[in-house]
Amino acid sequence: MTETSSNQYTGSKIKILEGLEAVRKRPGMYIGTQDESGLHKMVYEVVDNSVDEAMAGHCNEVSVSILPNNIIQVKDNGRGIPTDIHPDKGKSTIEVVLTILHAGGKFENDAYKVSGGLHGVGVSVVNALSEYLEVEVHQNGKIHYQKYQTGIPVEDVKVIGDTTHRGTIVRFKPDASIFTTTEFLFDTLSARFREIAFLNKGLFIRIEDLRKADVAKNEFKFDGGIVSFVEYMTESKHPLHKVLHFTGEKENVLAEIAVQYCDTYSESVFCFTNAINNNLGGTHLEGFRTALTRTLNDQLKKDANLFKKQPLGLQGEDVKEGLSAVISVKIPQPQFNSQTKEKLVNAEVKGLMQTICGDGFTRFFEENPSVIKKILEKCILASKAREAARKARDLTRRKTVLEGGGLPGKLADCSERDPNKCELFLVEGDSAGGSAKQGRDRNIQAILPLKGKILNVEKARLDKILSNEEIRTLISAMGTSIGEDEFNIEKLRYRKIVIMTDADVDGSHIRTLLLTFFFRHMKQIIERGCLFVAQPPLYQLKFGREAIYVYSDREKEEILKQRPNDKVVIQRYKGLGEMNPEQLWDTTMDPTNRVMLQVKLADFVEAEDTFNILMGDEVSPRRRFIEHNSYKVANLDL
Repeated sequence: MTETSSNQYTGSKIKILEGLEAVRKRPGMYIGTQDESGLHKMVYEVVDNSVDEAMAGHCNEVSVSILPNNIIQVKDNGRGIPTDIHPDKGKSTIEVVLTILHAGGKFENDAYKVSGGLHGVGVSVVNALSEYLEVEVHQNGKIHYQKYQTGIPVEDVKVIGDTTHRGTIVRFKPDASIFTTTEFLFDTLSARFREIAFLNKGLFIRIEDLRKADVAKNEFKFDGGIVSFVEYMTESKHPLHKVLHFTGEKENVLAEIAVQYCDTYSESVFCFTNAINNNLGGTHLEGFRTALTRTLNDQLKKDANLFKKQPLGLQGEDVKEGLSAVISVKIPQPQFNSQTKEKLVNAEVKGLMQTICGDGFTRFFEENPSVIKKILEKCILASKAREAARKARDLTRRKTVLEGGGLPGKLADCSERDPNKCELFLVEGDSAGGSAKQGRDRNIQAILPLKGKILNVEKARLDKILSNEEIRTLISAMGTSIGEDEFNIEKLRYRKIVIMTDADVDGSHIRTLLLTFFFRHMKQIIERGCLFVAQPPLYQLKFGREAIYVYSDREKEEILKQRPNDKVVIQRYKGLGEMNPEQLWDTTMDPTNRVMLQVKLADFVEAEDTFNILMGDEVSPRRRFIEHNSYKVANLDL
């Protein structure tokens, strides 16, 4: 059989993407996603260049502005992008940096000893994915300027004036045809820049939002560096000791560590490479953990009384309880798992970090015998709780469909077996649970009624958590197990977990308790975008036989203004059980009509602090929080 010319596999089928065209064709390869996360990554890429100047000692101030129409401006007082003619390309170095992938001053150690921008693609990718980008370089008394559209120069670099300053200014507008949203979040950007300021002692970073008349602004500068970072993390906790801080250098790897144990049960560890947040950790974290566990076991053997209490030694999981730490390394040639730089993969770093951290921990513990005793006692209690939790965890294991076995608790499962199509509604009370079971789509929606308020996991170890019947039922229903060694997100039975509680104070409390549980023990469910909060209507407005459901006071007032002469009966819903199954389906559960809020983790440090304040033991921070935020309360049940 002879192939037609249109079916033949020839050279004409091979497409060559020139310049930045590859970036626009496959943006996810360069910024991770094309949603909100990738959008903000654009800002970080530009700011990272300014931070590299700061780490090299040439910049001490960075200013970020969100301008009207979601235009971003980043300004620094560094040396500025070189403006001379590039020897290889025969054009201004500004244009080379902004239009050619892998063009930068970070591949050799002459310009930057260390940098976050390993790949040399950051600012050129931003240029490619922007509707337009403008760059100004203030250098040697002159302002050099160039503008681009979708990464293509509109004109050559030109001098547009004189200046007494130095540095680089980049303005860009993200391309709406690339991103699912172009709306920048001030709080998300602020969180990242606060981290950068902590990691770069003395660096001043300003962010301002100029999109509204009421300008929002944050300024960050921390002379204490990562020590201040840890103190900020533990501000609303009970620390067991002062912040342990040390630095070390081995084979061109410079590490700075700050550690503090508190009397809490959760762990908070942040890892950075050249000021870039590695939220998946990496070899520097592995070396840190190994050194900490080994050093604590060595110290345990030196104390005969404590050693008798823990004859088998401590495991890695035991030394995490109550740990707050910041790990910052600076490496000339870092290697990451991807352009998003979520995980450091330099194999040699693990061993070097073990040595640096082992020396630092040993020195600190030998100089502070009272501190090591407190830490070891806490770790021993955690070890005993771990063993108790292991036995209790067996009760939460959910058998697969093939293995059979009864359903956990009062779970009404769905018939669909594909987790990507399945939803689990966590419903407050049997009454609402009954309505939800009758009104649901039985093919894809499962219902788990919760009896009362679950345990506040912020104040409990895992063994106590697993003794709570409602939590055991919840874990069993989801199928993931629990605990760092056993939790498996791939076994999640439902890809949508929906918290559905009453619109009153008790409902808000139950929702907060559930959010605390997921944040502390199943964070990956949040990070994967699997956790949602249902939004049942607040009111039913009945105009004769016509019923309209509204979800806010503002919406209610708007409808009433539009129909001033109509007789209306207003029903305020406080409980889901007040709605019959049909109403609950139409308003809250029907995928074509419902409104749900996706739970996202934009600022881990702020979330950590908020859960500590609201759910922890300290009363005074909670009182201050309530006083500070009381004006925001819209509906208060009296």
